[in-house]
Amino acid sequence: MNTLRTSATSSRAAADLPPVAFIGGGNMASAIIGGLAAQGMPLERIHVVEPFDAARAQLQSKLGVTAKAAAGEDLRACHTVVWAVKPQSFREAAQTVAPFTGSALHLSVAAGIRSDSISGWLGTQRVVRGMPNTPALVGAGMTGLYAGAGVSEADRSHVDVLLSSTGQRLWFDQERQLDAVTALSGSGPAYVFYFLEAMVQGGVEMGLTPDQARQLAVATFAGATALAAASDDPLQEMRQRVTSKGGTTYAAITSLEADGVQQAFVKAVHAAQQRAKELGDEFGT
Repeated sequence: MNTLRTSATSSRAAADLPPVAFIGGGNMASAIIGGLAAQGMPLERIHVVEPFDAARAQLQSKLGVTAKAAAGEDLRACHTVVWAVKPQSFREAAQTVAPFTGSALHLSVAAGIRSDSISGWLGTQRVVRGMPNTPALVGAGMTGLYAGAGVSEADRSHVDVLLSSTGQRLWFDQERQLDAVTALSGSGPAYVFYFLEAMVQGGVEMGLTPDQARQLAVATFAGATALAAASDDPLQEMRQRVTSKGGTTYAAITSLEADGVQQAFVKAVHAAQQRAKELGDEFGT
């Protein structure tokens, strides 16, 4: 059974976490690191390997974390390793990190790369795959998770604490479902921004300023999603309540349907899922 977990984990639990290493120091790693720091985890327990000078400097200036350019002996002390690297870089990075992390729990947030590939490269079955999204940067993310056979219940709980500041987590029983997670929620923020762009453009064309149109569009999206989250009613039913026949909303929805917008969005999500599968085939073992 899939299990949804929220961000209600106590800050004390995060503050007591053992040392953790991040391989890659980009946006997603920064979101998790920032959350851990905010919950009281000492920065000296956070190790980062980031080969790019600019990214290391940004981690230092924004989060106060000192990152290293290459893996080293200090990683042996880390209970958990978070893989926040690009899919095409994972295999090469694993070759340099594996000698120091044989007993660690590994959490990968790299799109597409499957747990059997990760296990083979790292020589361990303690591998959790996760697919977060960028709202994690403001603590409003959604992360899909899958635990391999070598992951204990204690390991799962540890991952929940580690990611608690990023938002909600949803555990899946089948790894193949993560390609759908990648397509729906992992890539999903871009779909929302794309739709917001269109709403703002329409508002400007109707005489609003860009700031006015953006404020109206973003607040409307946030309010509608909050309403959906607070209700168990079917989304179609919620839409129909604000779509009086012959009214303004009806005119808009009729125009969207005539242009096949819903079908186009469904097709787009399937395209993202297919690409996630291809990444695993291309860059995995």
